[in-house]
Amino acid sequence: MAPNFLDYSVCIGFFALMALIGVMSSFRAGKNSSEFFLSGRQMPWWLLGFSLVATTFAADTPNFVANVVRTQGVAGNWCWWAFLLTGMVTVFIYSKLWHRLGVLTDIEFYEIRYSGKSAAFVRGFRTLYLGLIFNTVVMANVTLAMIKILGVSLGFDPWVTLVSGGLITVVFSVMGGFTAVIWADFIMFIVAMVGAIALAVVAVNLPQVGGLSAMLANPAVSSKIAMMPDLSQTDLVITLLVIPLAVQWWSTWYPGAEPGGGSYVAQRMLAAKSENHALGATLFFNFCHYAVRPFPWILVALASILVFPDIESLRSAFPNIPAHMMKDDLAYPAMFQFLPHGLFGLMITSLFAAYMSTIATHLNLGSSYMVNDFYQRFIRPDASERRMVFMGRVWTVILMILCSVLALFLESAKDCFEIILSIGAGTGLLFLLRWFWWRLNAYSEIAAMAISFLVAMGFRFLPRILGIEDFNGSLEATFGFDAASVKLVLGVAITTVGWILVTYLTPPDDDETLFAFVRRTGATGPGWRHVYEKAKAQGIDLEAESTAKLNIPLGVLCSIVGCAAIFSSLFAVGKWVYLQFTPAAVLTCVSLVTWLILWACAKRLTKTESA
Repeated sequence: MAPNFLDYSVCIGFFALMALIGVMSSFRAGKNSSEFFLSGRQMPWWLLGFSLVATTFAADTPNFVANVVRTQGVAGNWCWWAFLLTGMVTVFIYSKLWHRLGVLTDIEFYEIRYSGKSAAFVRGFRTLYLGLIFNTVVMANVTLAMIKILGVSLGFDPWVTLVSGGLITVVFSVMGGFTAVIWADFIMFIVAMVGAIALAVVAVNLPQVGGLSAMLANPAVSSKIAMMPDLSQTDLVITLLVIPLAVQWWSTWYPGAEPGGGSYVAQRMLAAKSENHALGATLFFNFCHYAVRPFPWILVALASILVFPDIESLRSAFPNIPAHMMKDDLAYPAMFQFLPHGLFGLMITSLFAAYMSTIATHLNLGSSYMVNDFYQRFIRPDASERRMVFMGRVWTVILMILCSVLALFLESAKDCFEIILSIGAGTGLLFLLRWFWWRLNAYSEIAAMAISFLVAMGFRFLPRILGIEDFNGSLEATFGFDAASVKLVLGVAITTVGWILVTYLTPPDDDETLFAFVRRTGATGPGWRHVYEKAKAQGIDLEAESTAKLNIPLGVLCSIVGCAAIFSSLFAVGKWVYLQFTPAAVLTCVSLVTWLILWACAKRLTKTESA
């Protein structure tokens, strides 16, 4: 479809609004580094919550969901739905801890929690590892999705997408900083959701699809709509349900779903005006992320099965897309061509909004790492606030260039998802425990990062080097389920054993660092008993000196109830969409009851921790 005047008007109106937000925010962003990277730590929960939802509503996310649904069915989404467990623990336990740190970036954590040169090293290494390498990969993945979207919908060559999309986003980010990102996210999420719902409505009513009832009854679709894997197929149950819920959520690191919080989630918690606002922001985000957004994407993916049943049909329809990018994730943007004018412009605008939101967040986050945790920490400790803001803008441009170049070499969103999961496999437990076990040190972090990376690279390249044919097939035959899951479990086991051994073989942090961390965060529990006893032996009453309190048992209870509330909401929405009204009504009642219980528990949690 060629866009007309109406489509261009919608796009131009959106870009004009974004430019206005960037200009208005630029005056505040230029004041100091706290304003440029955290908006002065005065953001309310609802605005931060919308920002988190918009950030994870990346241009690659609908493509990823389409790939999963077309190849594994709706139940395949448990590979990311399982991360809700991580999210709920972050909401009711870690959000308050992060806010209490009062730092500019989550990378500063390392020199607050650990001591000595090893702490400085891990802070510097983690800055480059996350801020420069991982951050660039994530942005490149999102940019790849935009290349596919504009290539399919508008016939743009990849370089046209890179120049146009990248230039608009980087100028916006350089001007307005975090404040521009937050307010733009609020508008972008609304635009993106309206576009996603509009596309779903059009897609299911196409002549090839025949409406919602006909689509759900079609054998090609009905075999894929189950939200739970078939329990009679043991391999699928293990792959899609058991491993994500039993292993993946606590053991792997993934941007936006880090065990214990981190990256841009931590950035929002640090920007909140209070601990309760940090809690509210992350709870709102998790509800929208898991219960509100998935089904518009899922409906489009299911409809695409009837319109483009295989890769060859996509290749025939869009011959201008490079061969290495021709994957099932292309089916989502392929459905844009059926939109009427006006809605077509809205859909392109909504995906561009999703792209800008995610990229702008990662540009601001990455530049905060490179400036605060590398430039100022190791190169210019005496850098002025004006210099810090200037360097933040410089790094924003550098990161945009790097991710644009890398995007040209990637193939699909799902491939990148699996690569990132494999590299972070086994590090998640450490991120959870480092707040609650005094014995962990900077060497534990270094070992976890190094071992997980080496294991992931070994699985990926060693079979080729050794000439082992069909390595994945051998793993599947040996363990009875898919190779990716086998590699994940093995990677988690090897990495976890490795960093635990390193922890006991290396010296603990000094007493003063541990005492200061307890005073600052209120860290407590069996894992800190040794530190409290050691302080008492020195005449120090840490319990009295730590004004902050943390109710871990009640926080865990809230996390469990929160998972029940959001999962029941997700399933209720699914049943309504599937026109299964009786189970939908039952699940809706269950959802309402669990939300009421959660409200009561959360209210009690807030009171006990503020008492």
